[in-house]
Amino acid sequence: MKKIGIIGYGWVGERIASNFTGKYTISATTTTQSKADDLNYKGIHAVVASFPDYQLAESISQWNEAKDADVLIITIPVSEKSCCVSSLYNRIQNMSAFIGDFKGQMFLMSSTGVYPDLQKDFTEEDIPLESVSGERMLRSKYPQLNILRLGGLMGDNRLLKNYNVENLDHAVNHIHYADTGGIISEMIEQKTEAKLYNVTALIHPSKSQVINAQKGIPNEEEFEVKGKKVLSSKLVSELGYVFQYPDPRTFHL
Repeated sequence: MKKIGIIGYGWVGERIASNFTGKYTISATTTTQSKADDLNYKGIHAVVASFPDYQLAESISQWNEAKDADVLIITIPVSEKSCCVSSLYNRIQNMSAFIGDFKGQMFLMSSTGVYPDLQKDFTEEDIPLESVSGERMLRSKYPQLNILRLGGLMGDNRLLKNYNVENLDHAVNHIHYADTGGIISEMIEQKTEAKLYNVTALIHPSKSQVINAQKGIPNEEEFEVKGKKVLSSKLVSELGYVFQYPDPRTFHL
């Protein structure tokens, strides 16, 4: 049975892990001892770990579970929006010490937030990973790293109708968590390495259309959907993946 390590077992990590239950041995990191205790009780080997954005007096010890893991999945943000470049460098150095010289399959959960808010259809070539500091730094350390630029993660209790939303005529770039896990599973099966993929549902309705669908209100008015659309056509073409939830208007069903 393959061994998978998830660095950052929060909302995203938990739902990704749900795809692997019973098929893989799962280890994880979390930020509190109570969460680690709960995960260990459930059969997930968990440790408390954090990766500060400053240089430590002593290097972080390598995670024992990483030494014999087949796959590592990183869900911790490594974007300049969360910290400046120098702080980001320190965070990645600390994380790399924890991971060690890992040679197996790796995944980084990045974000479609790297694309500017322009009226445009974006593909991966529009913003190469060399232009995104966190992606570039991690790929330079781990050449096999797969980078998944996730759209807004939705499903379960995460529905657009539950949020205060602006620009209702703008397109959504959402992805259901089930498809995120499904795509990672497919990439593991295909032994995919060193890829950069946008991960968004195939259809990009407006925010108002999604909210109305979730509230059971029929959409009768036709109008131009504005804003950026981040396309996952490269992923579909290269992996042959079939989305479980291609339309964000059905995420609540």
